[in-house]
Amino acid sequence: MVLFKKTGVDSEKRPSGKKNVPAGLWTKCPECEGVIFTKTLRENCSVCLKCGYHFIIGAWEHVELLADKGTFKESYKGLRSLDPLKFKGPKTYSDKIKQDSKRTGLKSACVVGECSLDGKKVVLGATDARFIMGSMGSVVGEKISRAIEDAIKKKVPVIIVSGSGGGARMYEGLLSLMQMAKTSASLSKLHKARLPFVSILTDPTMGGVMASFAALGDINLAEPGALLGFAGPRVIEQTIRQKLPEGFQTSEFLLDHGMIDKVVPRSEMKAVISRLLTYFSSN
Repeated sequence: MVLFKKTGVDSEKRPSGKKNVPAGLWTKCPECEGVIFTKTLRENCSVCLKCGYHFIIGAWEHVELLADKGTFKESYKGLRSLDPLKFKGPKTYSDKIKQDSKRTGLKSACVVGECSLDGKKVVLGATDARFIMGSMGSVVGEKISRAIEDAIKKKVPVIIVSGSGGGARMYEGLLSLMQMAKTSASLSKLHKARLPFVSILTDPTMGGVMASFAALGDINLAEPGALLGFAGPRVIEQTIRQKLPEGFQTSEFLLDHGMIDKVVPRSEMKAVISRLLTYFSSN
């Protein structure tokens, strides 16, 4: 009986005992280097059971964690980014959009819609760091602004989960930078309407996103250990030529220095937001 095709060794020999492990079955934690069964990791909200490290997750995973099951209705899902500058590099902007769209199943780096959160009607948005680093192009800014305006019309709170390692998207130049002002202006209208905005900061939230809507919450919550700031720590060190404090730009550092309101584990985030919305509605 032939067990194996010819590979330069005797095909009649039995296997050595080493078994092939399917790809993706186990996940290594980058923090403690522990190896975790991937299914178990996902059941634990993609948080390491050994050290509490919060893995980066996508926009739809955040939606599933926060929205009541079956209540989320996506808005503006047909919006796509164009290539106004005809940007060229090692890859064109159009190619990068197609590549990340195929890889993530998203049309842009943002998902917005209406849902219930513990029975409370809200507008929910989430950016996705896997799609061109979650950077804010014209479509992301447009979706965020439209979602805020929808909340004003329906008189419901806004919840936005931010995860952007790219800030404003350089491929769109000024069209991207103006989204900082546009989203901030929409939030100003929400504030005047006396409707609450809860901002959730995840790893990473940097650049133009952090410098605009992500930091403008009535309550700013952050997941543990998230990198939060404008420029990255390495850029700052090279600019000021000084060593930065330990833990600089982490959620815990920003909490100690009054930049955010609370650090909340992912598994507790929905309950905390629900309680906050109850406080807001009682005023």
